[in-house]
Amino acid sequence: METIVLIAHVLLAAGIIAFVLLQQGKGAEAGASFGGGASQTVFGSSGNTSFLARVTAVLAAGLFVTSFVLAVYAKDKAGTVADAGVPATEVIEAQADSSNAQLPVLEESKSVAPADADVPQAD
Repeated sequence: METIVLIAHVLLAAGIIAFVLLQQGKGAEAGASFGGGASQTVFGSSGNTSFLARVTAVLAAGLFVTSFVLAVYAKDKAGTVADAGVPATEVIEAQADSSNAQLPVLEESKSVAPADADVPQAD
């Protein structure tokens, strides 16, 4: 179910991007040819709401709902991880200390640099 909501969320986001890019700005209405601020007086102060604006509003509402549902899923997952018995810090540190004791130790050998090497030899 979470996958379906996530796919719907991504599609809604892509739809909002597409519909916002398809819309014209407020300055591009019919009154814009008469002068800079005259476009708001031709259709009134609020203008006319186009089909694209309504669809964008519906998509935005759907994106809000899917965001909320995904947040609920994330909260439920976080609760199940905490209930699954995550070990305490002391237990994790004790396991790390015991695993370090089992690691093999490399023997140090004195390596001799070749005679033509630029690196000085350590004594």
